[in-house]
Amino acid sequence: MPTQPRRKRANGEASRVKILDAATEIASERGYEGTSIGLVSKRCGLPASSIYWHFTDKDDLIAAVIERSFGRWLSAWTIPDAGPAAHQVSEMAGQVAKALQDSPDFLRLGLMLALERRPVEPRAREMFLSVRAQALMAVRAAGAQLSPGLDEADLDQLATYAMAGADGLFIAKEIGGDAVDLLGLFQLHGQLVMDAAVRLANKDLDR
Repeated sequence: MPTQPRRKRANGEASRVKILDAATEIASERGYEGTSIGLVSKRCGLPASSIYWHFTDKDDLIAAVIERSFGRWLSAWTIPDAGPAAHQVSEMAGQVAKALQDSPDFLRLGLMLALERRPVEPRAREMFLSVRAQALMAVRAAGAQLSPGLDEADLDQLATYAMAGADGLFIAKEIGGDAVDLLGLFQLHGQLVMDAAVRLANKDLDR
């Protein structure tokens, strides 16, 4: 019947979401090394064969976790349309902080993988480096829009500085928990990034 293929596809997508949700929870608790197909199977209630139908192996699964989490993070913030640049940066910094709180897994897992070196790099690490490059370009584009006087080298430096600061704040939150006001710190970071943009724009005058 015509409805059967649609039901199969819907069930397949629902299963994939359940698998990703379970893998996300376990990877957040145990990290990359502590995650296994067996644990994911137990958590999501689906047999290992179902997991292997969707994903080649654990590495492929963790790569999908990172990709999905990054997509949610990226779609959760935008550059405000109007207002002074300082206000726009403050609003955007708040959005980025909230998005990280809601979808932290790509950064939590990715930073752990990025700091490791192996003879054969996991696909999950490659996925993180890929999505991080996309994030860097998004931050760079925001810098170009909010600070149109910066040249290409300045935009690269500003984006790298902004991303490095965001990494540090995220790690501080992971370590400090509720004692760390991530939103307030990101808004402060946004102000410092704006100050850095002004200094870069005026660097020739300072010489």
